[in-house]
Amino acid sequence: MQAKPNAFSVLSHPSLDQSGGGASIQAARPAPLVESTELLKGSKTVGIMHNGSLYRLQATKLGKLILTK
Repeated sequence: MQAKPNAFSVLSHPSLDQSGGGASIQAARPAPLVESTELLKGSKTVGIMHNGSLYRLQATKLGKLILTK
């Protein structure tokens, strides 16, 4: 039986860098892992506020996730 991970690696890419120059130091550290069930809490859709914009995270019938603005 495999252990359940509690973090994942973040890809380093210039388009993901929000500091404006070079690779981010944080990209080398593992990011926290959150189960989708914790975010959705039994619902199929949840709203997420990010930088003043509302996003919608939706679970599909096939078990995929869709994030839309």
